[in-house]
Amino acid sequence: MLQLLPCLPFLTKQVTTPPAQCCSNVKLLNDEANTAAIRQQLCKCFKPAAISYHVDPAVAKALPGLCRVSVPVPIDPKIDCNTIS
Repeated sequence: MLQLLPCLPFLTKQVTTPPAQCCSNVKLLNDEANTAAIRQQLCKCFKPAAISYHVDPAVAKALPGLCRVSVPVPIDPKIDCNTIS
């Protein structure tokens, strides 16, 4: 979760584009999420964090595209993390 702290200003609509460090960290995190178990665990961390930090879901969905990263996990606050493969 700490890896995404540079993204917080973007995810909470304080800035209009993700900072370079944010995108670098998104790419690293995506590379590390190489098993279903890791992706499920990340999902279980991100869901409550997104709520507590007041992350805008639409902005969160846009982040991978803006960072040019194809993430294998749907970015959706209603997702059941246990269904991620």
